[in-house]
Amino acid sequence: MMIKPMFSLKIKTYIAFLLLCTTLSGHAQHVKEIRYLSGKDNEHTVEWDFWVTGGRKAGKWSKIAVPSHWEQQGFGNYNYGRDYVTYGKNFRFHDEKGIYRHAFEVPAHWKDRKISIVFEGSMTDTEVEINGKSAGDIHQGSFYRFKYDITDKVHFDKENALEVIVSKMSADNSVNNAERLADYWILGGIYRPVYLEATPKAHITWAAIDAKADGSFRSNVYVEHIQENSTLRVDLKDKEGHVIGTKSIRLASSDSVRSVTLNVDQPNLWTAETPHLYHAVFTLTNSRGDSYQTTERFGFRTVEVRQGDGIYVNGVKVKMKGVNRHVWWPETGRSVNRTLDLNDVKLIKEMNMNAVRCSHYPPDKAFLEYCDSLGLYVLDELAGWQQAYGTSVGKKLVKELVIRDVNHPSIILWSNGNEGGHNKELIDEYAKYDLSARTVIHAHHRPGNELNGIDCNHYEDFYSTKKILEGPNIFMTTEFLHAQDDGGAAAGLADIWDLHWEAKLGAGGFIWNFADEGIVRTDFNGTIDVNRVNAPDGILGPYRQKEASFFAIKEIFSPVHIKMKNLPADFGGDIEVENRYHHTDLSACTFQYRLVKYQQPYADAIGIADEKIQALKAPTIKPTEKGTLKLNLPEGWKAYDALLLTATDAHGEEIYTWSWRVRSNASITEEILPVKTATPVELTEDSAYYVLKANGITAFIAKENGLLADLANDYSMKLAFQNGPLLIDGEYTLKEVRTTSVGDNKTVEFAFDGQLDYIRWTMRPDGWLKLDYSYQMNGKRPYAGVSFDFPENYIITAKWLGNGPYRVWKNRLQGVTLNTWENMYNDSRAGIGPWEFPEFKGYFSDVSWVHFNTTQGKFLVATEQDDMYLRLFDFYGISGPKHYPELPAGDISFLDAIPAIGTKLAMGINNRPEVNGPAGEMTVLDGPISRTLYFYFGTPRGEKENTQFVMPKENILTD
Repeated sequence: MMIKPMFSLKIKTYIAFLLLCTTLSGHAQHVKEIRYLSGKDNEHTVEWDFWVTGGRKAGKWSKIAVPSHWEQQGFGNYNYGRDYVTYGKNFRFHDEKGIYRHAFEVPAHWKDRKISIVFEGSMTDTEVEINGKSAGDIHQGSFYRFKYDITDKVHFDKENALEVIVSKMSADNSVNNAERLADYWILGGIYRPVYLEATPKAHITWAAIDAKADGSFRSNVYVEHIQENSTLRVDLKDKEGHVIGTKSIRLASSDSVRSVTLNVDQPNLWTAETPHLYHAVFTLTNSRGDSYQTTERFGFRTVEVRQGDGIYVNGVKVKMKGVNRHVWWPETGRSVNRTLDLNDVKLIKEMNMNAVRCSHYPPDKAFLEYCDSLGLYVLDELAGWQQAYGTSVGKKLVKELVIRDVNHPSIILWSNGNEGGHNKELIDEYAKYDLSARTVIHAHHRPGNELNGIDCNHYEDFYSTKKILEGPNIFMTTEFLHAQDDGGAAAGLADIWDLHWEAKLGAGGFIWNFADEGIVRTDFNGTIDVNRVNAPDGILGPYRQKEASFFAIKEIFSPVHIKMKNLPADFGGDIEVENRYHHTDLSACTFQYRLVKYQQPYADAIGIADEKIQALKAPTIKPTEKGTLKLNLPEGWKAYDALLLTATDAHGEEIYTWSWRVRSNASITEEILPVKTATPVELTEDSAYYVLKANGITAFIAKENGLLADLANDYSMKLAFQNGPLLIDGEYTLKEVRTTSVGDNKTVEFAFDGQLDYIRWTMRPDGWLKLDYSYQMNGKRPYAGVSFDFPENYIITAKWLGNGPYRVWKNRLQGVTLNTWENMYNDSRAGIGPWEFPEFKGYFSDVSWVHFNTTQGKFLVATEQDDMYLRLFDFYGISGPKHYPELPAGDISFLDAIPAIGTKLAMGINNRPEVNGPAGEMTVLDGPISRTLYFYFGTPRGEKENTQFVMPKENILTD
């Protein structure tokens, strides 16, 4: 006989319950049981009945997915938190209410249990009724877990009716001021899970743990309805489940909280680098043998704020390499899931960061769990963007925040609101529930708000940072280098980070921000909206697309710190290394080097063509000390193009890969120049042009200025590459022109008075057109070099040997490696979209050659000299009334200097990148600069005639 699947499921559930609640001795052993009324996350939802009072779909019953924001389900209306600034004092926020209804059953075996309904998060005021009876006071505050005891309100023999009324705007203006008058999207609805939990009447409600680096363990264990002759036992277990410490105490029926202490001999300590975790198993038993058990995960670590010195973890000073993070996903807003939380922690770790600030509210608990297990220092923050909660509601929310999060070893500081959102009457509330008495800070941007010896000033520049680091307070900036568009973040970071690293009082900081807060607008056909200049603040795009700063930060924050930019002429394999870990010897890492040869321009592939790999012995270098990494280089290593070095951490994750040129550009260019066919070079002229021709390629050089005016090709379409080399911002006049023949080559040379010395064009028999030029433009320059014109809309791809695949700025040269790269054209714009990275357009560093694929054919440009920047087309780093920074003239530029990038906050552009450090200063030119470029226009002709197809005599699309 076939059993129906649902009946089968019920049998399995009942058997599982019997196994859970029965011990071998027959006594009942209980744990907290949970039954979800909603789904568990944004991807696993449950439909409830729903009515909204205003906006879209208002005034009628329908269905809604829970958890979710109702705006993302097509209900109500949107607001951005800064709308009150945008639209002024006559503006009103949308203030619809949502009514939720849901029927549920309570298991019969839950009789004689305490039953609670738990909300992990609801925006904003939440009123709950069970079977028409109020569950308790209206909860106010969007980001906090709250619960109601509904034991006396539920039925066991029939369905129960749940009704929840959620008001988007709170009846308490201080809640609105703290949470909703803010620089982020403000939404409505039950956006985190809702569930029932059942415990025995006698049970443990929660426990606060303080486990120190010396192995001492304390816990305040909160209990309810204790029976006479009850015992509380605490077992500490390691990751294998072995008991490493145990303690039992007798309880009295009057007990509501008991303290338990014990010691563990030499536990493995928790740090962000070594996230060792343990479990505390709390077991409550009575004289009948019944028991209740709950488990808390924790870590042994000691956090100290030593005023006038620094922040210490386990006796070692630590500096924060951190980022601010909003809880966010474009389709579902602040309703997320464990996988998203895990991926965000991994991305933060991938940038070699060690810390995160939960801005500007506590995150989902899963995020903190991953910070515990993977290792990040956490600033857990009470909401309050520019204004604070009132004291009465604030005290309740501090309690909810701390009770939920108190045992996470990753949390090292409590943040009592952001910037102006500090209620100083709440400072002492945290320690009432936190047995370890973590330090409370104020994340602020106004002088006079330093707290407990820590100054957190926001958006200080290099020079003001230097001043603050003189004391008297520890300086840990909780926001700096605002990453709007393509500015800030890594731009200037190396200079500021080195200040913190070297200064006694430097405690590091937290870049603003992790990801662009772009929301999928259900009222605009799924368009991603970043509220223009307000929310595109991220190092990553809304879907975690990695911008260039991501990789630059990864290099700057690398705990394996290498300063060597170029291989010295006498390089013998020794590389000086600084260990910028706090708790890890470099011997725990692994290293390998690769000697590589790169793919050439006409190869079908990109990347590495050949390589030799060698593992290295990791040096023993203690934290914060320096030493030498020794590479045993083989004979003939200088025949390779480059040396790559990869460091991998103790957990098997790549720290960074550095690259250094071995061969010069002159050597690389010499290798790619040979072409198998050639014809005698022709040099003719008319009234307007000197005409150079060889191997089917013709170049027209304008007599009036020496610039390339036109091209022709006997075998393919002519290319619209022209009007160069134009000396950018140069002042000069033509002095004379000479034509010469050198061997089989023919040359036209233009000499100038002024900042341009000469332009020399040389045609070779194989069709290569050589350009030599020299200029002198002394003083500070945002950029320097020459430009050409070429229609941007003709470009398909660019393939190059140089640093990539991301673009750079003068104060953000990190994060790129030498390779043969190829990018397809895109019009990506960081912060605004489309979020397609790497951007095709921008400045690219240390380019040897670039091969353009266009709708008119291909052309190749190579240089003999090192350190050439390539500029591709029109782009910007920061958006504004006038995009910034200003670009050189032309479309494609070959440069010897490029500009730095500043920062932006909303509509305020900081176009003075020099304030963020020396790397942001303009390049100072002093003396002549000479460069050689080689051009091959078209596809080189083979030794044999192409018989694959017959070229039509007339092309109807172009002729």
